Amino acid sequence: MAEKLYIRLGSNAKDAVHWLIFSDDEEGIIASGELPNADALAQLAEKSKQREVITFVPASDISLKSLKVPSKSVKAMRLAVPYMLEDELAQDVEDLFFAYNDIKIETSEDNCFVAVVEHEQLKLWKSWLDNANILCKRMLPDALAMPLTNEENSGSAIVLGEQILIRQGQWQGITIDINTWPLISKSLSHYIDETNNTSQESDEGAETETVAFSLNAYSTLPESDVELVINPMPEELPLALLAVTFNSGSAGKFNLLQGEFKTKEQRSPALTSWLWAAGIATLALLLNVGIKGAELMQLNSQQAQLEQQIISTYKKAFPKTKRVRISTLRSQLKQKLKAVGGSSDESSFLTILTQVQPALSLVKDIKPQTLKFDGKRNEIRMQALASDYQYFDQFKIALEKSGLTVSIGAQNNQGDQISGSFSISSTNTSTNSKGR
Repeated sequence: MAEKLYIRLGSNAKDAVHWLIFSDDEEGIIASGELPNADALAQLAEKSKQREVITFVPASDISLKSLKVPSKSVKAMRLAVPYMLEDELAQDVEDLFFAYNDIKIETSEDNCFVAVVEHEQLKLWKSWLDNANILCKRMLPDALAMPLTNEENSGSAIVLGEQILIRQGQWQGITIDINTWPLISKSLSHYIDETNNTSQESDEGAETETVAFSLNAYSTLPESDVELVINPMPEELPLALLAVTFNSGSAGKFNLLQGEFKTKEQRSPALTSWLWAAGIATLALLLNVGIKGAELMQLNSQQAQLEQQIISTYKKAFPKTKRVRISTLRSQLKQKLKAVGGSSDESSFLTILTQVQPALSLVKDIKPQTLKFDGKRNEIRMQALASDYQYFDQFKIALEKSGLTVSIGAQNNQGDQISGSFSISSTNTSTNSKGR
């Protein structure tokens, strides 16, 4: 069920506040009441929850103006309006707020319709609602929510408390005190006569015929001496009448809460808490992804360095290799080892080379130049350089202590160095060869 809370504020904080809850679907009054003053608005805070709040304010505090502005630009038009009306307004334009209505009246040549209200007055109304924790998005003059009559020289009126609400046209309406009714009703009739040319003169010297102004009265109006036609209408609860008119759309889409006074959307506490939780979770996720991403980048960098080291080492071992692929490196290495290795683990190239390494570490003056492996004889042939003959003997003894069979080949002087060769094989291999 679509329900709205209607609130009618007074001009001052001490004025009574009228309220009504109306069902749009059933067109019925759910509840209504009157508060003693604006300080009691907090009593409506609970009722305002889950309901749209429409606020009416006295049209007596607002000047409804219509004028023709020679401009096609809406922005330029609104900049010019305050100064075009400056002579008609009692206050300085800097102290006033101008709220514009985007309407078009076929019977009028005016192209700009504006409601002028004191800045402090509008701020005061807004503060009463805010202090009571009531969210209101729509505020308009109460007289503009009265029924609009289509007949010329007619209007609608209703008594609300000690005031009378009168609507005279689409952008015409006033709110007056009851004690000023005799004076206002007279000026109202005279105004209609003048503006609508209701005075008709026949021949010269004839009496003036006046068309009386009529009012559709939705409550009993005070008596008046002027010639006003009062059309009694079914009596209505004032705010109920305003609510029905508002829902019918004849009040238009006008809203005083424009510009700086426009109500900002407020999220519910539950939604706010959920958004905070979602924000924290999102932040935690982003931090986690960032940390994992940094770790992944570091691991990728380390992997790239390691692959480069592997490739570099492989090329040093096999200089003739032009291209090395990490994905096929294992199979390439197996092929290389198969090419240089024997069928027996003990007599294989790697086994013998492993036994040679300690001797090279012990006799550091021996500098290997070339290294060849004879797969048929399971023998390593090493060409080496040394600074003295004795290092060849020391190297031979060291190899034999490692369990290898060694024979020294020819030795030649090469300047300051001595070149010599070694034939190195496993002891088991030598024994097997002799047995055969």
